[in-house]
Amino acid sequence: MERRTFIKTGAAAASGALFMAAPSLALAATSLKFDSYVSDSAGPSWIDRWYLDELEKRTAGEVSIRRYWSGSLNKVGEHLGAVRDGTSEMTLIAPGYYQSELPVTRGLEWYFRMNRADALQKVCRDVYEQFDPLRAEWEERHRSKVLYWTNWNYAPLILRTPINSLEDIKGKRIRAYGVSADVVEALGGTAVAMAAPEVYQSLERGILDGVYGFDFVTAIAYKLHEIAPQFYDIGDGPHAPAATIMNKQVYDGLPDEVRKVSDEIVAEIYGGQFSAIYEEVLASYVKTAEAEGVTLSAISDEQKAMTKALVQPAQVNSWLEGTAKPAGIDGEEMQSLIDAAIQKYDPEATLKRPYEISQES
Repeated sequence: MERRTFIKTGAAAASGALFMAAPSLALAATSLKFDSYVSDSAGPSWIDRWYLDELEKRTAGEVSIRRYWSGSLNKVGEHLGAVRDGTSEMTLIAPGYYQSELPVTRGLEWYFRMNRADALQKVCRDVYEQFDPLRAEWEERHRSKVLYWTNWNYAPLILRTPINSLEDIKGKRIRAYGVSADVVEALGGTAVAMAAPEVYQSLERGILDGVYGFDFVTAIAYKLHEIAPQFYDIGDGPHAPAATIMNKQVYDGLPDEVRKVSDEIVAEIYGGQFSAIYEEVLASYVKTAEAEGVTLSAISDEQKAMTKALVQPAQVNSWLEGTAKPAGIDGEEMQSLIDAAIQKYDPEATLKRPYEISQES
């Protein structure tokens, strides 16, 4: 579509209710701020950059997006409120940082329940569409539209020194937050909540013995392997859903043609672009990691089964009893929808884990 078409459509929108009601957002249809607490090379950022670039390109430059990476606009933990209140129009949200604010979404966070990250993305999409309380949590409570679900691909157990078995985890101080802390504690380690930008220095100073719940791509991008080069695949499945969101008033006020272009790009992300991007990125990062001294290992199938039994179904049951029931959420219905989506998508998913990629090279 030519730029003049978007200018005409945008001008028509400018006379609508959005601009009458919220003059501070008057430029949102053509000028948007995207705000992320992680760097532009962190895990989900590869998907976000593709979406942002395509949105600008396919609207012939009528939509322009200013990008604020690494918490340069808002600090860690502030991004959900920033989009809700209009400080920024778009952001990446890792729900683990907002446990009290996103109780329904927490029902999407677990380990040892499925195998592939490209399937998790579609599971989250389907449940968002099918389970009204999840959609209402974002669109009504936080006045945000989930543009697309993404995730942090795979999160190996990252340690400063090698281990012979998971028994060696006992007593170690390992960075973990949200549900990743459940896994560390189940294995006898001490989970230490810590924001991503603080992890490298804490490893360097010996405050941490390792890291869990930090995806492979981001771990290499943040150079954690310089201090902690032992990466273990523990068979936990994909790591942590995330959502790229837009202020809902801004989204609803976009010209129809812009929303249409956005929807087309999102459909391509779900239709295979997520996997295509990550296949290339993971392969490149595995090569870099091994060249820079990382040891990629996997625990035995027996130990994977043991760890799974320690974590599930206890992790899901904890959410059902401790979060869903007190909040009046029909957790059983939500988990039933999740189970159906896993059965639908996981068998056909293909995105390999870093250890699997390393074994092929």
